[in-house]
Amino acid sequence: MNTQEALDILKGKGYKYTEKRRHIIDFFVNENRYRTAKDLLENMEPNYDGISFDTIYRNLHLFDQLEILESTELNGEKHFRLKCAHQHHHHFICKNCGITKEIQHCPMDEISQELKHYMVDDHKFEIYGFCPTCQ
Repeated sequence: MNTQEALDILKGKGYKYTEKRRHIIDFFVNENRYRTAKDLLENMEPNYDGISFDTIYRNLHLFDQLEILESTELNGEKHFRLKCAHQHHHHFICKNCGITKEIQHCPMDEISQELKHYMVDDHKFEIYGFCPTCQ
């Protein structure tokens, strides 16, 4: 997903465009990793005097709900990254730097046999560890 696609989703759902929202989206477009609200706040503070955690969290959760961003819990804190726009896959996530690597294998292929009489609505599968750089 790129900045314009994300802004189109925002506009299509009836939310207004602001420079702050564009800045947030650009921040995640330029990252290939999960980042925290604190990371985003530190990035935005030089450009937006007095920006608050409340503004950051409100927009992060909105973008998560609109599926512009995806989130995960890492080291007891919520982290966000730009939603991947292509085929179904899962991620390895570095616990130190937050970088991700796509994993094409989906364990649901095997698990669905164990859940024959259940209706699975959604699932999430993530692997955590340390990337080669952080080992």
